[in-house]
Amino acid sequence: MTTDAATDTPPPAETPRWSSYVAVGDSFTEGLWDTDPASPGRCRGWADRLAASLSARRVAGGQEPLRYANLAVRGKLLGPIIADQVPRALALEPGLVSLVGGGNDILRPRADVDLLSQRLEDAVVRLRAAGADVLLATGFDASESPVVSLTRSRVGVYNTNIWSIARRHGAHVLDLWGMRALQDWRVWASDRIHLTDEGHRRVADAALVGLGLAPDDADWDAPLAALPRAPFSERARGNARWAREYVGPWIGRRLRHESSGDGRAAKYPDLTDWP
Repeated sequence: MTTDAATDTPPPAETPRWSSYVAVGDSFTEGLWDTDPASPGRCRGWADRLAASLSARRVAGGQEPLRYANLAVRGKLLGPIIADQVPRALALEPGLVSLVGGGNDILRPRADVDLLSQRLEDAVVRLRAAGADVLLATGFDASESPVVSLTRSRVGVYNTNIWSIARRHGAHVLDLWGMRALQDWRVWASDRIHLTDEGHRRVADAALVGLGLAPDDADWDAPLAALPRAPFSERARGNARWAREYVGPWIGRRLRHESSGDGRAAKYPDLTDWP
């Protein structure tokens, strides 16, 4: 990080121009499994962390705190995100909206990536027409996952479309695919689908970069210190345990047409001063 030679302190962060921010999406934006120490039993996540950083910078710059809402609900497909959450976000008239979804759709073998992309673009057009800046996000590179890696080619096409949508409509992009730190299983929760608190912290910095702002931590994407590769037998046992504890129940929910988000409401449905 660049410092002032006389004071050896970092320069002040740029004051964000947005006075309000609404996050919409699925479990990634809801914040699984980043537990909130200030509210036991409730998850925090990258979007909450991003809002806290934006708010702190606004206050430091002499502005009012950021007003923030998080409408994301775990398990949601892109269709319900756009049909239910986007209109609610528009009604709040925010300056910034993060719209991240499609990952749950792409996990399904028959996902139509082009249709997903068109739906996403239509939502971006609506948000931009209402005057909101939009933050999109690419999908993760799951090349190291024994099962999720099967979706890698579909995620790659979706990501390409996301960059094109952003270019056409002046949206920002949180580049998850390009994050080196996310190639380390230590920033992933035991389900290998959601991030740990460290993963969410790093993604919040990546979101700041995607918005054209300086990160809170200049080393946000520095790879973790290397560890020796685990023996094959240990990795095989871990994969078997993961399949038993997470893949099996996920398949069961699909067969029963259930979602982990059934009956759940948005954790922060209204704009409030943050944090």
